[in-house]
Amino acid sequence: MAEVDDWNKWLDRHGRTLLLLARQWTANADEAADAMQEAFVRFWSRRKSAVDPTAYLYACLKRSAVDQHRQVNRRRRRERAVAREEGVDHWLSASDAADPRIGEIEAALRELPEDQCEVLTMKIWGRLKFEQIGAALEISPSTAASRYRYALEKLRVMLGAKEGVS
Repeated sequence: MAEVDDWNKWLDRHGRTLLLLARQWTANADEAADAMQEAFVRFWSRRKSAVDPTAYLYACLKRSAVDQHRQVNRRRRRERAVAREEGVDHWLSASDAADPRIGEIEAALRELPEDQCEVLTMKIWGRLKFEQIGAALEISPSTAASRYRYALEKLRVMLGAKEGVS
């Protein structure tokens, strides 16, 4: 298929979501970009042999981020403490920033357990199927679906509670 051979299409289709997801696993935007770049290089060299290239791309990202975490653990803790307090960079796009609740939404996303947040990101922003999410995270599709449902319910509770809705 032609898309398998055109890296621009892959980057256009998945780049923002990969960066969003990498940002969850790294201390700052620069480290997220590095993890994404490394993942794309890993993916590109083996994409044609993957059973599901899209799921493989996301799996490469997870592995790149974990590898990076191991290499810079001490520095990562210091930078994460500083980066999270600044609140300068947003998870969501600039067009979403017009929403007056964007800060509340981002804070709620940060409060989700990591395993639920990564599934939610892949599903909503990446538009991946549960089978692809499962392959990328090395979990079953039903586990991915459960984590997605749990994340949505927690977000409803967290965001609804701020409006006085239970």
